[in-house]
Amino acid sequence: MELREALTQIAEIRARVAETERFRGYRAVPVAASGLVAFIAGLVQSRMAVDPSHDIREYLTLWVSAAVAGALISGSGIWLRFRSGVDRLAREMTWLAVGQFAPCLVAGAMVTIAIVRHAPEHATLLPGLWQVFFSLGIFASCRLMPKAIVLVGVFYFAAGIFNLTRPCDMALSAWAMAIPFGIGQLGTAALLYWNLERETP
Repeated sequence: MELREALTQIAEIRARVAETERFRGYRAVPVAASGLVAFIAGLVQSRMAVDPSHDIREYLTLWVSAAVAGALISGSGIWLRFRSGVDRLAREMTWLAVGQFAPCLVAGAMVTIAIVRHAPEHATLLPGLWQVFFSLGIFASCRLMPKAIVLVGVFYFAAGIFNLTRPCDMALSAWAMAIPFGIGQLGTAALLYWNLERETP
């Protein structure tokens, strides 16, 4: 009985240490690359004259594809850390980081599906909502990230509110998505490099 209690206490201590330690799975280069994906998607939309007012599906295809590509690229550092992490604590940190950020992505996907299926006339709200949800994911991850990351969360939140208040004919413009996500991800990459990777010998 005492052994079981001791093991339980050790597991709790590991979990608490994992919550207070910095997570090093997010890497600057993949996160910066995901920001470049946002700028490229903005250029594609502006050059190909994607007009969401006539067909929201074309717009969604472009930006959902960009989001998936960006997530796969920026998540590559996490995957490599998880695969190479022989330390159990490192694996727990990875699961904790994913668990903190994943709900905002799921919420964004569910709200997108709901709006497109049941209220497509309100699709102009999507860019702002995506940015607000993303900011909530960043705020949820603050404990594992450099303290300055809260500034990125504030930036995404402010960009989302700004886009939610824009006129409908401007809300789905290419740069309503490209600028916030491009600048936000590049800023995140700079903070990761300056606060975590630069320290690594």
